Amino acid sequence: MTDVVVPKWGATMDEATIVQWLKNVGDRIAEDEPIAEMETDKATAEIVSPAAGTVAELLVAQDADVVVGQVIARIDTGEGP
Repeated sequence: MTDVVVPKWGATMDEATIVQWLKNVGDRIAEDEPIAEMETDKATAEIVSPAAGTVAELLVAQDADVVVGQVIARIDTGEGP
């Protein structure tokens, strides 16, 4: 499994909101393919998958507030535990 974490965009960014999931559990996803859109107080941007595989878990709800470094999803890369 590979964790998808909230990236830090800018020196002052500490938190964001997941405004939309672009993939669902069970969907195939390529490395660097967008999995979600997040919004900060300054911008809306996409969070991309760090690996190719299948979306195994979405750990936060749409419209949930998240913090930098928080694991928000897991990708099953088929490479074992």
